[in-house]
Amino acid sequence: MSTQHTYRVIVRGTFQDLTDAARKRLLAEVEEHGLAAMQFTEEGSLTYDRVLKHFSFRYVVVSDAEDGEEMAGALAEDRAQTTLREAGYGHGELRSTVTDMDTMKINYKGR
Repeated sequence: MSTQHTYRVIVRGTFQDLTDAARKRLLAEVEEHGLAAMQFTEEGSLTYDRVLKHFSFRYVVVSDAEDGEEMAGALAEDRAQTTLREAGYGHGELRSTVTDMDTMKINYKGR
């Protein structure tokens, strides 16, 4: 049985070819998707601003450690693409940054 690791993944991209309806919907919800909404979840947390140029998703991905960070990034990018496609939001290339929470070293200050 393989060890499971928890990864935090940030998927970034740019909106492209947004329809007027999509632009209107995004602007109507912009307050719900600002800096205060940034959190890592399995479903993904979408953030963007009024300019509607760049966006990011924050995901928690749990997968086999042997699959590594590349697989966690690919899974998160797939989730983001699905969410964007289902919402009708056009986008450019996606790129991800992955942090393995199980191997991350935490430095505590001495007392």
